[in-house]
Amino acid sequence: MRPIRVRIGVLGLALVAGLAAPTAATAAPEAASAAPAPTVEERRLDGEVPREILRRSGFAAVAPAFARGLGRADSYRQARAVVAREGVALWRRAVDRVQGRGPARGDLSRDDDRPLYWARLGMTRELRAWEPGFGLSERQRAALLTELERTSRGQTDLRLPRGGHGKGVKRVLLTGFDPFTLDRDVRISNPSGAVALALDGTVIDTPDGPARVETAVFPVRWADFAEGTVERALRPYLPRVDLFTTVSQGRVGRFDVERTNGAWRGGFPDNDNVSRTETVPVADPASQPQWTTTTLPYAAITAADTGRFPVYDNTSVTEIPAGGDEPVVRPDGPTPGSTAREGGGGNYLSNEIAYRATLLRDRLGLHGTLPGGHVHTPVLQFGAGNTDPAAGAVTDPEFVRNRLDIVAQTRAVVGVAVSAAGTDRD
Repeated sequence: MRPIRVRIGVLGLALVAGLAAPTAATAAPEAASAAPAPTVEERRLDGEVPREILRRSGFAAVAPAFARGLGRADSYRQARAVVAREGVALWRRAVDRVQGRGPARGDLSRDDDRPLYWARLGMTRELRAWEPGFGLSERQRAALLTELERTSRGQTDLRLPRGGHGKGVKRVLLTGFDPFTLDRDVRISNPSGAVALALDGTVIDTPDGPARVETAVFPVRWADFAEGTVERALRPYLPRVDLFTTVSQGRVGRFDVERTNGAWRGGFPDNDNVSRTETVPVADPASQPQWTTTTLPYAAITAADTGRFPVYDNTSVTEIPAGGDEPVVRPDGPTPGSTAREGGGGNYLSNEIAYRATLLRDRLGLHGTLPGGHVHTPVLQFGAGNTDPAAGAVTDPEFVRNRLDIVAQTRAVVGVAVSAAGTDRD
């Protein structure tokens, strides 16, 4: 997920949680607060396209059923149990639908990531508007929303097999993103989210042995990233996996393995139409580097025949050189002492998740032992006759074929990466 420069001619799409968990359960009692208004993201649910996607996928009843469950809760503790249960159920239902388990419940193709996105927003809107008789403080509501975000995004459902590095089944952690740029075209699907749903819990057979993939998706919101959603979700698992990759949608007609990630937010609006232009905010900013690098086996990935789209080792960045004051594009990566303005993946949230994940890898002391980085998929395009957002269909055969091809090729890329990384360690 990155805004692509004008010379490329398109806007790249972003690519796996929630706000920092408040300590509502142990904090001093607070007065009940009025229910907050729906967010910008949630208000898009009132359009016909989201309603059609929910209806044609069988997910239209998710939010109303969740609201009924909340209505039966007589305490904050009961409400938290409802939220956790229904969040996990939504994630598992979306994974099962994409992976062909159970009835499809609608004519929308099973590979579609959008039902999960819109159903989750329906649930968060219901939770935001809920006013229980027992009273709910602002802090408690925030904690419930956090729990719903984490559980419905697969972040609490990462079930890694036992074993150590290089022993038995390899363990892969992969993240995707929600759809975004929805004011431009509300029909948008994000192939990285579809990849996450299609690969979650699956096993890829590689020459280096089987690899179990566990996945999660992340919101396209600056605030969530600033509040540590990426680090909170990934920190328990990075020391236990054999490889990780963050995934997002990038450029038209190509995959990219992003060599370098930059510590800069470029200001492109997120799904709540909020902009941020600043250094990526992280813990311990005094030790924060301007750049982080991939440790994925990019040479092996780009050399392999993984599918119909070419795969590139993208080394370009935009920097302010040491002693300079104007941004400069560097095709071969950053120069010493420079200040980041764009990583290979731009300066939107796909660059930021790559930066945060690889910085976390490095701060955990895993740079030399854990392969990890970012992969951009091709832009997911509708068919040639279905390009008008106002009048176009929410799906078409070429759109489905493109998404399936991107998912299959991402799976192949992961398989190559696991095998090559295993060979490198040997």
